[in-house]
Amino acid sequence: MRFRTLDVPLQRLPAELDGVRIAHLSDFHLGLPSRGARAAERGVAWARERKADLVVVTGDLLSRPRGQPALRSLLQDLGTPFVVLGNHDVEFSRDPFSRAGGLTDVGPARLLVDESETVEVRGRRVQVVGVDPRAYRLGLSKPWELVEETAALRVLLCHYPYVLDFLPPGAFDLVLAGHMHDGQISLPLGLRRRYRFAHPNTRYPSGLYRRPAATMHVSPGLGTTFVPFRFFARPEATELVLRAPVGSR
Repeated sequence: MRFRTLDVPLQRLPAELDGVRIAHLSDFHLGLPSRGARAAERGVAWARERKADLVVVTGDLLSRPRGQPALRSLLQDLGTPFVVLGNHDVEFSRDPFSRAGGLTDVGPARLLVDESETVEVRGRRVQVVGVDPRAYRLGLSKPWELVEETAALRVLLCHYPYVLDFLPPGAFDLVLAGHMHDGQISLPLGLRRRYRFAHPNTRYPSGLYRRPAATMHVSPGLGTTFVPFRFFARPEATELVLRAPVGSR
């Protein structure tokens, strides 16, 4: 298990929001026997202790409906996080052991299903937009149509990292995603290379990516699918510290 803090420079971030912290968790996959359930508990406990300005969970909350009580307990511990669904939550999965949980309400967490919510952080407006994985899979998702131009910071939550490839530049400052598990089962091929058995050809396995459209963080996630363990792909809870351009601080 890894607990990581990352600085995230954002070109458009105003000085007032320099140092804002976002706790990013993903891929709990609750409901099946797995070491991931304990990782999810530890990740939530760490995020709660950090007292971040925003807390987000980017999908694949469940692998089976029987994980709902544990999920609700964890989300309650996080306060009022922003949450989006993932493919396992809506039955788009190749995992034969997985079943959708039929989630429609995860209160007091704020579930965003092709929806937007704007909150005030340090006196500035911060917009959070969430993508519905069903609309995404059908090619119908257009989160940029929800953009609030006056927001000082615009954050997009989408379970799928490849959303970054079709966003218009400037629509969002930060994209937060999951799904990839950093390969979950990985084979080291040297000091800096690994073969990832899950999504071996992905461009976005985990970590930070800066593209013309936005900066994106892909969480390695906490849980597991297909098999109940990870290998050279540690579960991670991440705190992102947003940084404004040096000249504007």
